[in-house]
Amino acid sequence: MPSTMEDVTAKIDAVEIDPKSGLALKSTMDKEKVSEGEPKTTETTQEKPNEAKSDPEKEPNGATFKEEEVPVEVEPKTGVSFVVRVEDGKQLKAVGLRKKSMLGMGIKIYGFGIYADDEKLKDLMRSKIGKAPSKPTKEMYQMVIDSDFGMMVRLVIVFSNLTMSMVRKNFDEGLGAAIKKLTGGKNEELTKKIMGEASDDIKLNSGSVIEISRLPGYVLQTKVKGETVSKVESELLCRAFIYMYLGDDPFDKEAKERFGASMLSLF
Repeated sequence: MPSTMEDVTAKIDAVEIDPKSGLALKSTMDKEKVSEGEPKTTETTQEKPNEAKSDPEKEPNGATFKEEEVPVEVEPKTGVSFVVRVEDGKQLKAVGLRKKSMLGMGIKIYGFGIYADDEKLKDLMRSKIGKAPSKPTKEMYQMVIDSDFGMMVRLVIVFSNLTMSMVRKNFDEGLGAAIKKLTGGKNEELTKKIMGEASDDIKLNSGSVIEISRLPGYVLQTKVKGETVSKVESELLCRAFIYMYLGDDPFDKEAKERFGASMLSLF
């Protein structure tokens, strides 16, 4: 049945007009229908349960805060990211790449990040060196190698066909060469302890993480994919391990130089 003039007028009256834009807003008739029916459920109340799950935690006063995002640094040759600060407070001092020659080719084995207790490192530099030199000295690197403050090297595997036996052999060779440089002799029994308890059944895929930490008191702790596989108290082993990264023939010379630059920045 055609609408009468009264019907049209009623519908027009029921539409709210925005005085600024001249656009029609929600019909007052629709609002009345909602209020006359079941209790109104707004879009806000529907989203509250989901918001409660996704929102950050709330402080007692009702204010919200977001979990702090820790910046990362990318090792450019592998694309591996390393957080600039780990949970125990150690700071990232340098990133680098461990390569291995196989069949005449340089194979990328893992990207690594070197972390250190910044305050302890700063105290060491200022107490032993005093005034900052123009560039890092051999003496500075040697002090880090010989000290026992907390350090950690995080290795992120990039070679997809790596096995635990290959990792063990790599560290046996590297540590063996470092010990020979430091002492003039070999100590095969000691070099084998760093990965000695790591099972060959452990699967190492691209992205697997190995963390080797020098703990205060000259304790070298090794974790493979979050599991502790060795914890050896040995000053020589700790010195040899750091020597592989900061010694005369480091795995990555650019990483050593970055570490040296970070030491100068502490003065």
